[in-house]
Amino acid sequence: MKSSFRAILLVGSLLLTASMASPQSPEAKSPAIPEADGYASIPKAAVPPDAKRTYRAIFDATRGADAPDQLLPALNMAGSELNAFAVARVPPRNVKFVVVFHGGALDGILEEAHYRAKHGVGNPNLKVLSQMRKAGVELFVCGQNLLFAHVDPATLSPDVTVASDALIVLMAYQNDGYALMSF
Repeated sequence: MKSSFRAILLVGSLLLTASMASPQSPEAKSPAIPEADGYASIPKAAVPPDAKRTYRAIFDATRGADAPDQLLPALNMAGSELNAFAVARVPPRNVKFVVVFHGGALDGILEEAHYRAKHGVGNPNLKVLSQMRKAGVELFVCGQNLLFAHVDPATLSPDVTVASDALIVLMAYQNDGYALMSF
């Protein structure tokens, strides 16, 4: 009798513990930039996206991808945040993003033929650059960096605009209230 009671108690405890286990994780969605990380709405989270607020950010893209078939970190993060705002139904007019490329990120904005010749694979960033441009994201590359690295602007994605200097772009947008995001 005691062993039957213990067995019932043990099974009941296991069932109770299993039912109290963490609920199923919310699903991450990528409606704006499918190639970037998705966004999962967290119930009752502090500081959720606010559809009435305007979000301004400038992404300082200096790092290359870990592998040639991966997105540049800055593009992935900017895309992830565009996904967050799309999931939260923040109107696109309330999302003002800028990305400025220099340093190790230059390879990621090469047009297809030059990227493939250099890395042996297609450029995974080109589709995302196009999607971001269509979403209103401003995309710049440092003209000074292009000169010093001997990169012909004609070898770059047409979605990216050559700026005079990345640091000037960063200062100008930060002076206009854009938050700095560095990747």
